[in-house]
Amino acid sequence: MVKFTTGNYYGLVRPKATPGVKDKNAYIVGAGLAGLASAALLIRDGYMPGENITIFEEKEQASGSLEAFENINGGYVTPGGREMEDHFECLWNLFSTIPSLEDPKQSCLDLYYYLDQADPNKSNCRLIHNQGEKLPDDKYYTLNKKALKQIMKLVMTPERKLVGKSIEDVFDDNFFSSNFWTDWQTMFAFETWQSAIEMRRYLMRFIHQIDGLSDFSSVKFNKYDDYQSMSEPLVAFLQDHGVVFQYNTTVENVKVSTDGDKVLAKEIILKKDQQEDTIALNENDLVFVTNGSITESITYGSHDVAPVPNEDLGGSWTIWKRLAAQDERFGHPEVFCDTIPAKAWKTSATLTLKDKRIAPYIEKLTKRPLFNYDKCETGGIITITDSNWGMSFTIHRQPAYKGQPKDEVVLWLYGLYSDVKGNYIKKNITDCSGKEITEELLYHLGVPEDQINEMSNIENIQAIPDYMPFITSYFQMRKPGDRPQVIPNGSANLAFIGNFAESTTRDVVFTTEYSVRTAFEAVYGLLNIDHTIPEVYPSVYDIRTLMKSLYYLSDQKTLEQMDLNPMERFGLNFALNKIKGTWLNDLLEESHLVKKNQ
Repeated sequence: MVKFTTGNYYGLVRPKATPGVKDKNAYIVGAGLAGLASAALLIRDGYMPGENITIFEEKEQASGSLEAFENINGGYVTPGGREMEDHFECLWNLFSTIPSLEDPKQSCLDLYYYLDQADPNKSNCRLIHNQGEKLPDDKYYTLNKKALKQIMKLVMTPERKLVGKSIEDVFDDNFFSSNFWTDWQTMFAFETWQSAIEMRRYLMRFIHQIDGLSDFSSVKFNKYDDYQSMSEPLVAFLQDHGVVFQYNTTVENVKVSTDGDKVLAKEIILKKDQQEDTIALNENDLVFVTNGSITESITYGSHDVAPVPNEDLGGSWTIWKRLAAQDERFGHPEVFCDTIPAKAWKTSATLTLKDKRIAPYIEKLTKRPLFNYDKCETGGIITITDSNWGMSFTIHRQPAYKGQPKDEVVLWLYGLYSDVKGNYIKKNITDCSGKEITEELLYHLGVPEDQINEMSNIENIQAIPDYMPFITSYFQMRKPGDRPQVIPNGSANLAFIGNFAESTTRDVVFTTEYSVRTAFEAVYGLLNIDHTIPEVYPSVYDIRTLMKSLYYLSDQKTLEQMDLNPMERFGLNFALNKIKGTWLNDLLEESHLVKKNQ
């Protein structure tokens, strides 16, 4: 059983080697972040020789959902940018020991830290409307008293009582009309029909970031695209240790045997270059399976052609279904991949900006030069609140790709709603070419309509759209058991990794942290490593954090300024008088909920 804790006393101790580890082999299905992290931890903390580890990957590169390309149909492509924060405890633990490709004397964490120190992230514009005008109150959450109570009620409700409930079951228009919901849903890609359980987990997980959510000062981004910043250093580390990579290889199935409660992976069936092969397994052979993927079956369009949708399940979903058919403990993949509504987010686009005429329209929002390399630009997504598509866009530090020409800027955008026609382009975003998506963006930025067609030509802005049928599958309505435990009960040598595995902690999916956390749990559990895993940052249990969050969720009002009825006001004043002059009053002052010397 894995153990979780915090503090240097535990965290800085090196694990002991598992007896017989050099006689073990590990087979990892999927070269996404979870798979790469599993291999790195097997080497670093499990002392397994790298040549004993094989990673199977159905694509041509080790990227998973971090994939990015410099040339798909002639343009750059990235599925988005990973938002990270100080308290991704497992991620930073791992990357503190992975050498940077920029400077091998620095770890990836060193590089990341000093980059953020030199250029801390912050957004100068979060919400816009009326064709490029910033919302005057975009730094406020605009939650009324009823909406605040609904948030508190959700947090106080145990998960077991939220099974079968969606976000729209626990909130009403008082909440959905607030800037907080707009910030929240567009930052994390939540939609009203999705799981209230996941919404609650996010609220509790990131409550310490409430003060920086509206301007993104609480989040951090990689220097380059996520593939070059995170996947490539891990791959280099693993290759240096002799790990075997088999690309263009699909694992068709992992056959298991069941003896009472004991589960044992017995055989891997795989296909490479249309040739089927099998690998016989015993208890010394460990198997780590990435089950499911949000970027499985992704298709790309071009500047002039919309992507052709592909709803096929692909390798990651197929192997999960075949495993689930063998044992109930392996979860229910159909919950996540078979019932995604047509209205869900499915399309994003990567734009390469070459024409500097667009600069004034973006610079008036960001207050930063557009072609200003090595500095944060938008500092996170800018959401167009009156966009029918629910469009948001972002420009990270440039160059986004190593070797990117200095007269080009890469922009990423997505539309949260797939079943409505645009405001300018009267088509669903899923049916649009890159040029049409560009025209819709230019319209919302305030470019005069008689200039939109010419400015969106490929020589000025090149746009590559993509279609991702499973991108919102993490947040599907689920119940306990739908996601398999990282190490299913009774499993001797099989583990699930990635964001469709159920961590034993209260962490949240759709994060790089969750991918690495499941890798920790899988490696430490199967190797029976006598050491601890960093626990989820316990901010929700910190009274200081709770006080601070109340202050910012109330748009920086003191308790005296809050909307309370006479009875609530009487009770509050009574309590404040009781604690006057005490440490609790000091905490209220520090969180700005009461004025100092009151």
